[in-house]
Amino acid sequence: MSRNRRIALALVVAGTPILVSAHHGVASLGAAGLEGPGAPVVTSSAAPLPKGSGLLYLKADYASYETRTAARDAESDYDIFSMAGVGYGFRSWFSAYAFLPYYVKSVESSADAPGEGSTHQQGFADIAFTGVLAFKYDDDFMLVPERESLDDLEDWHFSLYAGFSIPTGEANVRDAAGAIDAGQATGFGAPSFNVGFTSTKQITDRDTWVGEVSYLRFTENEYDDGSTVRFGSELRLNTSWVRKLMTSAEARHRLDGVIEANYLHLGRDREDGSGAPGTGGQILYLTPGARLYKDRFSLALGVMFPVWKDLNEEATQQGAEGLENYRLVATFSYLF
Repeated sequence: MSRNRRIALALVVAGTPILVSAHHGVASLGAAGLEGPGAPVVTSSAAPLPKGSGLLYLKADYASYETRTAARDAESDYDIFSMAGVGYGFRSWFSAYAFLPYYVKSVESSADAPGEGSTHQQGFADIAFTGVLAFKYDDDFMLVPERESLDDLEDWHFSLYAGFSIPTGEANVRDAAGAIDAGQATGFGAPSFNVGFTSTKQITDRDTWVGEVSYLRFTENEYDDGSTVRFGSELRLNTSWVRKLMTSAEARHRLDGVIEANYLHLGRDREDGSGAPGTGGQILYLTPGARLYKDRFSLALGVMFPVWKDLNEEATQQGAEGLENYRLVATFSYLF
């Protein structure tokens, strides 16, 4: 499959009932609306879902990896991480989400897999659930009320969220030699847990700042061959600036420009109780993008570039975070 066709596939996925997530199924949270603060592409916003409202959320992440050798020798070529999500505002200050990921993991063809390219694994991944508590500061901290004026939306807004996944994806994927290959699996085989905190501040009528910190931890899984793997924990620090570029109340549309800095600290995987070589490190991405609103619809597009990295064993981590050429991220949401 050509690179242009793979990019087109990622964009088509973003517009269908399959939502793409980041490498380990992490989705952006928060509402995006015509009025009030802007929403980033990758970073979660503190804007809650209105009470009694639902959200359909789609996100596509196409990762193109660097290749280290000229020969096609089974290096990772590209991945498409996808996820369909739905959210509901039970209260003006509490929302809940459910996400169903779908992964496509591909490597270059080699002597064992001839052709232009060969996809080794694809399928649904682990279902995830998240609850979000939204609050704000206006002379004092309080839960977000049911109704806020445009002036109220300029207050500091925050959210605390926590979630978990259940092992519904396929974990026991085997390579061409018949050995378990956890890196190519669509599921982790065991639950994972995440917590996070977000803050949003509309600085001016055009400018919004958003920040997020989150932590994701995996539990150990025992595979069919008796081996065990605990994937490394993930610490994310995101910050973003959103600027309103164009708006029309009559046409009910809005266009925002976005710039984000996304830091990821990956812990080392553990295999059979010992640290796994060729895993873990730190990466900083710079993500320019844009978000277009129309009525209750929102479409966002961003490109993540790894501008700095400090990987534990970079020479053996081809196909991992930090060694992408770029990541193309597209999201679609509909508030109803």
